[in-house]
Amino acid sequence: MRFLITGTAGFIGYHVAARMLDEGHDVTGIDGFTPYYDVKLKESRHALLAARKGFDGHRLMLEDAPGLAKVWSSRPYDAVIHLAAQAGVRYSIDNPHSYIDANILGTFNILELARRHPVGHLMIASTSSVYGANTQMPFRETDRAVHPLSLYAATKLATEHIAHSYSHLWSLPVTAFRFFTVYGPWGRPDMAVFKFTRGIIEKTPIDVYNNGQMKRDFTYIDDLVEAISRLVVCLPPLPAAREASNAERDTALSPVAPFRVVNIGGGEPTSLIAFIEEIERAVGHPSVRNLMEMQPGDVVSTFAAADTLEALTGYRPATPVSVGVKAFVAWYRDYYKV
Repeated sequence: MRFLITGTAGFIGYHVAARMLDEGHDVTGIDGFTPYYDVKLKESRHALLAARKGFDGHRLMLEDAPGLAKVWSSRPYDAVIHLAAQAGVRYSIDNPHSYIDANILGTFNILELARRHPVGHLMIASTSSVYGANTQMPFRETDRAVHPLSLYAATKLATEHIAHSYSHLWSLPVTAFRFFTVYGPWGRPDMAVFKFTRGIIEKTPIDVYNNGQMKRDFTYIDDLVEAISRLVVCLPPLPAAREASNAERDTALSPVAPFRVVNIGGGEPTSLIAFIEEIERAVGHPSVRNLMEMQPGDVVSTFAAADTLEALTGYRPATPVSVGVKAFVAWYRDYYKV
């Protein structure tokens, strides 16, 4: 198959592109290399992809509609996996414009091109943050997501709604997948596992928000990539093509469009303190913890219902935190030579 993947210099985009190349597919990659975090890390990821047969990389911002159109129209694509976004909950408080530009305008440009140059399957990354103030656990795709707690979450929820309208109006097959706290090798420096590992190795205090009284459905990167790879062929059917019995079971499907929302998480929430303890074991010595209050935009707990993913693909993320943390710490030590 021929894929267009956005965000290929990013953490998740790099891993997804590498997996598609491993499977023998061709990948056109797009990334803006924004300085939100260390650009050298992005360059290192992209260099690994650029050295591989079947990869065609482009340095391009999604807000650049003409540039994006030039890449898109250069060849037909079987699937587009849209992973590029401005990430981070806390950063959205201080830099809101970057979220509107990258997440909403950028995704709008992707949808406009999908309308003009149809693809077999358009897959769009969303986030568990869209569940916002919801308190009933686990989070299910059919739960109402109407109270996002950060601008980041609001922009991702907005892109889901915009994508649904395009799917309905132009019969575009769209899957929006909601990630749950993804971690692993080549991760982002702004993520908790990265900050905790660096602090514990350097023996400097680590900031632990809400005094550690938080839980996350940590999802190892290999599990996420496996789920995305399997979902590529799970096309949301047009409403007229559905059997009544299937429609009743597949509750994540839109009733009026070939549009589906899918959680990608293991459904095994881990306390923040237990996660830190796993890093301590992997590093080999304890942390110095700076206990802090809850930060604006954060949620106390995330917990995925993975039933839809398992029903569609026969797969459910299952890598234990102990295994995933060891892999991340090993990568961190190797990459940074510490």
